[in-house]
Amino acid sequence: MHEFLYSEIAAVHGLLNAPDDPELAIKAGTHLCHELLEPLQAKFGRIVIRSAYRSQEVNGFGNIKKYKCARNELNFASHIWDMPDQHGIDAMACIVVPSFWNRFQDNGD
Repeated sequence: MHEFLYSEIAAVHGLLNAPDDPELAIKAGTHLCHELLEPLQAKFGRIVIRSAYRSQEVNGFGNIKKYKCARNELNFASHIWDMPDQHGIDAMACIVVPSFWNRFQDNGD
């Protein structure tokens, strides 16, 4: 959860990036891990989380400041894990797969 909750926006601007509904955020994050992140890591090796959970405050601030954050309503059940959208709860994360990165660096691509 530590990697999921870390936010550069929050750290730089002194904002708290904590879920309003921790149980819902944990449920959504657990599903993301089981269905996507753990299988990716099993296949490709270690993955790095670049961006995952964002509180509504952090995401909204990032949108206003044009930090490539969509409006809150568009990030429900995406980066804002503890706010369902019309399809229910879900979660997303932006990741880096170092084994891919290293492969491209070695090939000069």
